[in-house]
Amino acid sequence: MIDKTKCIGCGTCVAICPVEAISFDGDGKAIVDNTKCIHCGACEASCPVGAIKL
Repeated sequence: MIDKTKCIGCGTCVAICPVEAISFDGDGKAIVDNTKCIHCGACEASCPVGAIKL
């Protein structure tokens, strides 16, 4: 779902997620809690580097 080689840790996806399903790992890369994710696509649309694919 998140390509950690592309993720720049900008936080756009974290800020836009309506259910707070995205956070950062210890390396500053985004991670998704699949138990919370509703697959709305907001994070994918907002990612400036295309690191998120649903």
